[in-house]
Amino acid sequence: MQKILVWDWPTRLGHWLLACAFIMAWGSGDSEEWRLYHVAAGYVMAAVLLFRIFWGVAGTRYARFSSFLFCPRQLLAYLQGIFNGRPAHWVGHNPAGSYAIYLLMLLGCGVTASGLAVYYEIGGEWPEELHAMLAETMLIVVGVHVAGVVISSLLHRENLVRSMIVGYKQGRPEQAIESGKGAWVLLLAGLSAVAGWLAFTT
Repeated sequence: MQKILVWDWPTRLGHWLLACAFIMAWGSGDSEEWRLYHVAAGYVMAAVLLFRIFWGVAGTRYARFSSFLFCPRQLLAYLQGIFNGRPAHWVGHNPAGSYAIYLLMLLGCGVTASGLAVYYEIGGEWPEELHAMLAETMLIVVGVHVAGVVISSLLHRENLVRSMIVGYKQGRPEQAIESGKGAWVLLLAGLSAVAGWLAFTT
């Protein structure tokens, strides 16, 4: 086992952009004064999610959806290992983390779509109720995800938060990705910047 590159640059930047945009959106949701910042955060979330869907197909090994497709039985086996204090170790996303990611992506898409409907006054009152419900559900899933990261970090004795910052984890040399794909960060950053700017110009 040695330090190997697991998470590429776009995956890491997208993860933290989405987290920051959600925090901004949640914190500004009830303020009329911060309404445009709330909308900008929503636009950035939408841009990051669109890029993440693309990157889930075209990205590096552990960023691709195909690398973290787990059946319910694998999820249950992993959770049982956690309760027993002996969870299986995964270089990329573990089964519990993968379900959280898919759920967060689905909720994020629902939140941004319903938010746009509210902003442009499409559909009457129900999009606003749906938007609030999805946002609250997403907050709960985020909390569960963070708790899972802490528990997994302690059980595996590895700092999963740090790995999502620097990109490195412990593994075998053949498990490493070949490149961090840093050039793709420009596209993700550009899309996010344009999305945020649109909120103040439309």
